[in-house]
Amino acid sequence: MSDELHVIDPDTVHDNIVQTFQLESTNLRGRIVRLGGTLDDILSAHDYRKPVAHLVAENITLTVLLGSMLKYEGIFTLQAQGDGPVKMLVADVTSDHKLRGCAYFDEERLQNAREQLAALETPEGSQHHLAQLLGKGYIAFTVDHTGHDDRYQGIVELKGASLVDCVQHYFTQSEQITTGIKMAVGMRDGQWRAAGIMLQHMPEDEKNDAAMSNISEDDWRRTMILLDSCTEEELLDPALNHNMLLMRLFHEEGVRVYDPNHLMKECRCSPARVEGILMGMSEDDRVHLADDGKITMHCEFCANDYIFDLKDIARKIKEHEKNT
Repeated sequence: MSDELHVIDPDTVHDNIVQTFQLESTNLRGRIVRLGGTLDDILSAHDYRKPVAHLVAENITLTVLLGSMLKYEGIFTLQAQGDGPVKMLVADVTSDHKLRGCAYFDEERLQNAREQLAALETPEGSQHHLAQLLGKGYIAFTVDHTGHDDRYQGIVELKGASLVDCVQHYFTQSEQITTGIKMAVGMRDGQWRAAGIMLQHMPEDEKNDAAMSNISEDDWRRTMILLDSCTEEELLDPALNHNMLLMRLFHEEGVRVYDPNHLMKECRCSPARVEGILMGMSEDDRVHLADDGKITMHCEFCANDYIFDLKDIARKIKEHEKNT
């Protein structure tokens, strides 16, 4: 990310980006995420039911928003785990802006939950079905630094009607940073899209007195009203440039932006990596996994299947042992 701020440019690329911005008349800083083809590529690799795909898209969008706050070399992961039909949501983004995400769920329990939602006349795309789908559990934020054993992890209870509520609860309880988030997920022209805007108070100068603090609170309330006025159609409109959306919302505050970072789909699985996992298993475990002498390993993130011959694996292990 560049350290230099720029006046907004309406002609920049407006899909699959995350961009930091600042409201010049306030002490507020924000991030905007717009996801189009990258998100659709991730979701189209799976045959998720619509409410599951919706949750995966929300989790991916929040992962990008939160990861963009941090300075790290490695991987930022956002994981939600509960006792409901959707057992786990996982998404991560690398420091070079490569994305992936997936869900683990119980199909039978999910069908029952969908029937309950239908009876309550709750749309499948609603962001307010967290309790029915994930149930009770937690959401975890993890930063793994490349080349280092240390990792940072924050955990907070699944609380509220949506994943957005959980994240805002985390910042209030754990980080004590006032945070506002507006997000939308949906399909447009048969493709999944998502967008999110997050605003936070920047650290205040120690010289600020009580009067300045009151002004800051007034800025916050006014800005949250403006953010809440943003519609789902505006957030998901592929023809509406993200910078023009920011100008539409916050033109009176004076919007300045950093260079955007461009997001792409990429899974870190590979035949060599999966083969290494198999070679590290015991012979009994490999035999248990094999079917007619073949072992099939499935990547939940990208939905790729890797097929290995049991005898080939055993031969490579012997060769490796001989050479070492």
